[in-house]
Amino acid sequence: MIKLEKVKKKNLGFFRYKKINNNILLTNEVGNFCFLSLDDFKKFIYGQLDSKSKIYQVLKNGNFIKNKINEKVLINDYRRKNSFLAQGPSLHIIVLTKRCDHVCTYCQASAKINCDKKYDMDARIAKKTVDMIFQTTNRSISIEFQGGEPLLNWEILKFITDYSIEKNKHNDKDIRIHLMSNFGVMDQEKLNFLAKRRVGLSTSLDAPEQVHNKNRIFPGAKNSYQNAVKWIKKANKIYKKEADDCMPGVVNTITRDSFPFYREMVDENLSLDFEGVYIRPLSPFGTAQKTWKEIGYTPEEYLDYYKNVLDYIIKINLEKKIEFYERGTFFILLKILSKIDPNDLDMRSPCGAGIGQLLYNYDGKVYTCDEGRMIKDDTFMIGNVDKSSYEEMVGSDIVKSMCVASCLDGLQCDRCVYKPYCGVCPVYNYAQHGTLFPQLSCNNRCKINMGIFDYLFKKLEDEEVRKVFESWVKKY
Repeated sequence: MIKLEKVKKKNLGFFRYKKINNNILLTNEVGNFCFLSLDDFKKFIYGQLDSKSKIYQVLKNGNFIKNKINEKVLINDYRRKNSFLAQGPSLHIIVLTKRCDHVCTYCQASAKINCDKKYDMDARIAKKTVDMIFQTTNRSISIEFQGGEPLLNWEILKFITDYSIEKNKHNDKDIRIHLMSNFGVMDQEKLNFLAKRRVGLSTSLDAPEQVHNKNRIFPGAKNSYQNAVKWIKKANKIYKKEADDCMPGVVNTITRDSFPFYREMVDENLSLDFEGVYIRPLSPFGTAQKTWKEIGYTPEEYLDYYKNVLDYIIKINLEKKIEFYERGTFFILLKILSKIDPNDLDMRSPCGAGIGQLLYNYDGKVYTCDEGRMIKDDTFMIGNVDKSSYEEMVGSDIVKSMCVASCLDGLQCDRCVYKPYCGVCPVYNYAQHGTLFPQLSCNNRCKINMGIFDYLFKKLEDEEVRKVFESWVKKY
């Protein structure tokens, strides 16, 4: 590879680069990218490109040529890309209870099984939590119920939902409410309430059935998979009538047992009328730390599975002429192929901890993020709804540290060609390495992200596949 320090940089705009297949990928700070042949790359850096050539115009329009930079466009793109910095927390996660009726092999939240209600949020804490949420400076509020199993604290879920809707009549926020549930105690009355109030639904579906039931055990000889599918079908039916703009979705958490069944997983999500799948690798929190030898894998093994899933999904799009996607990939492609940044809190710089999201625990403690509450020593606790003000929490030293630790500028990531699209998780780093600032090249999360970006940019060189990806992005 050419050593850029030996090249005259007079007319070179700032860029990062990497060899992809037989070409050179260039990216810049606002996420513009282009592919150059090795020959064109050499001409570019030596200032020998024909200014009338097509590739020169691509580089010029992408603001890669220093003396041809459109400063107004570049500034607007940079402002748009980082607009979240001035908005404040939008995602507010409420842990209604630590109780759960499932025993999952990878439970991140260390849920309590068959325990008493001392792990439930009460009405006083619930009201203070909602009042705290509405102090956010963000125009948009997304309230997400988590647990444990949130439906086990049904009365408080109803209270928070109705109180938030009523409170918003005097605040005029763009408010959305969402429930993450295993549907173990779902019934028709609950479903009717949720649909009527347009509460979005998400559940886990680690298809196919045998994998789901092994991962997500429903004590009492109940079939966890069949119960989840039953309520997915019922929810799809009622939401099409009552709330078709917030149709239910699923998350597919991948364990070692999932690897042979990538086709079956995709096919079952298709059969349930979902627009796509959402596969997620295991996180090293909670129960997963104890069961890793049985269910875990290397980054390379996960990437092989991911590629199998995406290749199969691309094949479905091309052969069946339908738009069906993988959600995490969809968010990445939005960053790459459009000027839209979906504000994925896990994949931005700095990350969303404290400035994009807050987590309110059942006992009133407030954490920087969902992952932050999974660390048992309260390292990432920033306050309490009983004792702290909103300003004290979002302005705390912990939040500031999270921002510094997840700002890619100045980290090893600053040299990476994928920096405009990526992000780090300080809590993950802390859990894995005992520090917010590890050498990321040894980090499994980094290896997975890097592998996904490599795969996607290789696919983007295929014009037919690129059209598939562009069709997904146009739906946003």
